Amino acid sequence: MTIRVLLADDQALLRSAFRVLVDSEPDMEVVAEASDGAQAVRLAKEKQADVVLMDIRMPGTDGLAATRMISADPALAQVRVVILTTFEVDDYVVQSLRAGASGFLGKGSEPDELLSAIRVAAGGEALLSPAATKGLIARFLAQGADDDRDPARAERLDALTGREREVLVLVAGGHSNDEIAERLEVSPLTVKTHVNRAMSKLGARDRAQLVVIAYESGLVRPRVE
Repeated sequence: MTIRVLLADDQALLRSAFRVLVDSEPDMEVVAEASDGAQAVRLAKEKQADVVLMDIRMPGTDGLAATRMISADPALAQVRVVILTTFEVDDYVVQSLRAGASGFLGKGSEPDELLSAIRVAAGGEALLSPAATKGLIARFLAQGADDDRDPARAERLDALTGREREVLVLVAGGHSNDEIAERLEVSPLTVKTHVNRAMSKLGARDRAQLVVIAYESGLVRPRVE
């Protein structure tokens, strides 16, 4: 299937460069371009986009607000947002993950990294920028979280089985299904089933949101280095 990509950035030149790159791939196409967040939300619905490459800093409705709007709209449940940012590790990135983004990528990333990011996001995986470690994202997500824990999310964890909790902890640690399967001595398909059930029970759109829930609920805490 062809991955339908929406480009959201207020710089026309950058959008053009991304369009040429994306349209050069046989398994993806650019279906629309947006210059602000509000337009991105509207076009994501009209064009039935699979992945939105979203700039954070745009005039009017910024990328962060647009990501929240997409994540909150049931009609856009299939849309995955990849945040594009000049500064890969800042509070905006953390907010975007909490808002429902599948991950983020620096604008200076190599073309192959960008194309890989689109495919990873379209597949429902959590995307981490090559320049950011899993532990770094975990620490940022958990900043000030002791006073910020979401009791409702913590209570929802009660719906998980013991094995699903175990898998969720490993997902939050950045492990792939294959790695989790090896560690738990089960098949990757079994792990995928546990992940999907955890997503359904917790109302998570993808693995990135599972990571956020794991930290914000207190199930997983950042390592102190």
